[in-house]
Parts: sequence; structure tokens; C-alpha cells
Amino acid sequence: MPSLLEGDRSLGVRAFKYYTHLSLPVGAAVSLAFAPFNVWPLAVLCFAYLFLAWQDATPKQAAKRGFLFTAGTYLAGTYWLYHSIHTIGNAPLVLTLFVMLALVAIMAAYMALVGYALKRWVPAEGVLRWLLVLPAAIVILEWFRGWFLSGFPWLALGYTQTDTWLAGFAPVGGVYTVSLAVTLCAGAVTALILGDKNARIAGVSVIAVLWLIGLGLHNKDWTQKNGAPISVAIVQGAVPQEMKWEESQRDKTVALYRDLTALHLGTQLIIWPEAALPGLSHEFTDVLSQEWTAAHAKGSALVMGIARYDFEEQMYYNAVLALDKEPQWYAKRRLVPLTEYFPKLPDWLTAWLRGMNLPYSGFKAGVDNPDPLDAAGQKLALTICYEDAYASEQLDVLKSATLLVNVTNDAWFGDSTAAHQHLQISRMRALEAGRQMMRAANDGISAIIDANGAVEKTFPRFKPGVLTGDVQPRVGLTPYASVGNWPVIIVSFLLLAAGFWPRLRSRPAAR
Repeated sequence: MPSLLEGDRSLGVRAFKYYTHLSLPVGAAVSLAFAPFNVWPLAVLCFAYLFLAWQDATPKQAAKRGFLFTAGTYLAGTYWLYHSIHTIGNAPLVLTLFVMLALVAIMAAYMALVGYALKRWVPAEGVLRWLLVLPAAIVILEWFRGWFLSGFPWLALGYTQTDTWLAGFAPVGGVYTVSLAVTLCAGAVTALILGDKNARIAGVSVIAVLWLIGLGLHNKDWTQKNGAPISVAIVQGAVPQEMKWEESQRDKTVALYRDLTALHLGTQLIIWPEAALPGLSHEFTDVLSQEWTAAHAKGSALVMGIARYDFEEQMYYNAVLALDKEPQWYAKRRLVPLTEYFPKLPDWLTAWLRGMNLPYSGFKAGVDNPDPLDAAGQKLALTICYEDAYASEQLDVLKSATLLVNVTNDAWFGDSTAAHQHLQISRMRALEAGRQMMRAANDGISAIIDANGAVEKTFPRFKPGVLTGDVQPRVGLTPYASVGNWPVIIVSFLLLAAGFWPRLRSRPAAR
């Protein structure tokens, strides 16, 4: 059967050329594949569209279409930055739009460069291109933008599959392996549309094999139970961000957390969210001492997010304090640029940023590969805020950690999709680690997540209260926890290299 590519007379190709102008809205539709919408097939279908849009494009056209596609994804997927920058941060509208569009432009520029490079320098066509080169290129791009210049690993395609069989690949190879499965499916759809009979058979085979392997891996136990379950209480204060640092709110916040905690003393592990108390730890010495004494008397360990000032170093830390047999600290390693730390900027811009409802800014990053915190007889692997999006940076601690804890304050983003996306990221971390995660969020979504990534319990958003339950400590390493991202990245580079095979075959043999 002839391919749709055999001549512009094909009605299908002529029709699709018209629809290549939809790169921006189709890219925006990718955001619907993520939480809270979870229309996961869009991750496959929208990237199949992108692969089709690149098919007959010149390098410049491929760059333009790739740029618009990814711009649509990040415009729709990170619109909540408007709330944090303008509504909460009180930034001028012009500056807000500049910061948001700058992020979108950077993310889109990466995809533009990939589109241009693939059309300009990679000769492979047909099945070789659709089923090897294009999927691998997208995965390499996701990995690159997840760490380059501090990185922004948000909206990686693998997160769209937390509720599908493809999630079974996460404990084997991490979120980027799930992304590779998604893009391979997109390449297979492209082969079904554009390919001949053999290409379509290959496309169907790829889809069937990926989903069957995913089914076989789904809900498999990669780690082992360690002792009996422990009881946990996650305290959600739900203090609005615009009120959090007001002096008049200070005593009310202390009383709120104290009262909510008092009702659950005797629970083995009690967790407060990021920066739960509106001040520095040394400003709340009496409060912390009283809470520690009360918790210890009832056999509870208390873990709380609270800012810390180190008088010896004269530095601030966004930190977590564990109060059990002795106090222990964890300091946030991945700081948010332009809010928690400041690169070299004009004085007027730095002055405004330091006034964005952040009384303590200019934080110092914590040490790499910190030890887990000891609390309630467990080893807790801590992350603060969005640093749980950096999966590979949490692998070393899994050698000894029995539970995962993320404390966050997603109140910065209001009633938007951000908190749902963040919860989805936390679910992927639990999957990769083969451990339960407890998630304490100031105004939600507080949750207890199973070791297979399923959400066991959540607490209603924007409501003060306590989420209670039992969690099962676990030990052992998943394949991903043992080796990290390198296998999938090496495989992706090998698949990309296959795109140069036609050029190597066409070279004359040396005499």
C-alpha cells in the first residue's frame, strides 16, 4: 500500500499541511494530559502531531513548529505563575508577564533547536526516524532541561502516565523511561498514519509490546516491608499566603498548629508543612521546646518545616526540623531562583524580589546527599517544596531511608493546577523509590501516597485539619534507585545515533 508521503497529491498530506498551523493549541492540549485533568492519551496524540508537523518541514519550519508547540504547553501548563508573581508577589503586570514569557520562551527554544537539528543534520527517515530518532530526541531534551542552568523538570511527559500501565516502567528506569514509552507510542502513531504496511505493523507491535511490558511491571513490589506500619498525622494549617507573614497573624498561626497537633499527640509521627511557623526557629524557641516536650511525653516525633538562621555562618536556610530523641536539621538543596536566592541582577530588581512577601530571602542551599532524618524509629528522606521534582538527586538517601516526606507550601499558586501537578510529581517519586510518601502542604494537597504511587488519602484543600493514617516502612532498592537515569539516557543517545545510519551506509567503502 502506498505511503501518504508519496506526492503532494495525497489528500491526507494536503489536509495535514493546513493543520500544522495548530502547533500552539495542540501543544497547549498537552497540559490536559497532566493532573488534574489526566487525559493521558493526549500526551501520545499531541506528540504524534508534532512528529507529523516536522515530517515535511524545512529546518526553519521545524524550529518554528517546535517552538509554538512547546510554548503552548508551558503557557497552559504553568499559567499559575501569574498568581504567585502578581497576585501574591505584587509584581507589576508588565514584569509578571515578562518573567512568565521568558520561562516559556526558554522552554520553547529548546524544542525549536531540537526540531531544527533533527531536520538539518539527521538523515534517517521512515520507521527509523519515527520509532527511534524522534522519541529519543524528546527524552534527551527532557533530561537536559531538567538540570541545565538549575533546570526546570516540570511537565515531563512521564508524569502523565501515573495512572496507566506505563507507570510500571518508573521503578525500573524513572520518569524519563516512562517518557520514552510515551514518545515511542507517539512515534508508532506517526508510523500508522504515514507508513507503509510494514511500518504500520512495526507501529502496532511497539505499542503492544510497551503496554504489555508495562502491565507486567505494574504494581510489582520492588522493595521489602521493614517492621510494622507506623501511625502518622499530617497537619495542614491552610494559612493564606497573603496573611502568612503578617505580625497580627503570628500568634494565631502558632495557636492553630499547636491546637491541631494536641489532638493527635500519641501518633508516632506528626508532620507540619514547609515554613509552618511564620518566622525563624530561634524566634520560636519557647514554642518549639513546649511542642517537643508534649510530643515526647506522648511518644510522638515531630517533623516541621521552619526557616533557620545559622549564627556561625550568618546564613538563612529553608529547613526541616525533626524533634525526636534529639533535634536534627535538613536544609533545602534546590532553591527557587529569584526568590530564595539571587543571581547577579540590577539592584532595583533584587530589591523588589526581596520584598515579595518573603521576609527571609537569600537562602543558602543545603549540602548534597544529606543523611535521612531519624524520627519515630524511621529514616526519613526529606524534600522541601518543588525539589522533589529532581528525582536523581534523591537516590543516594534511598540506600538507608524507609519513608519519603515532602513538605511544601503550594499556597503560592492559589486554586490552580499547580498543586495537582506537584502531587503527581510526588506520586512518581514514590513509584521510583518503592516507598510510601507523606506529603504535608500548607493549604493542600496533603496526602499519603502508597509505594506504588497510588494516593491512599488526601485532605480537603484550603481547610485546616489533620490527615491521619498508617504507613509501611520499606527497605531495598528499585532498579531505578540503584542506577538512576543513565541507562535510559544512554539508550536514548544510541537510538538518536541510529538516525545517522543511512549516511554511514551511503559512504563509499575505503580502498
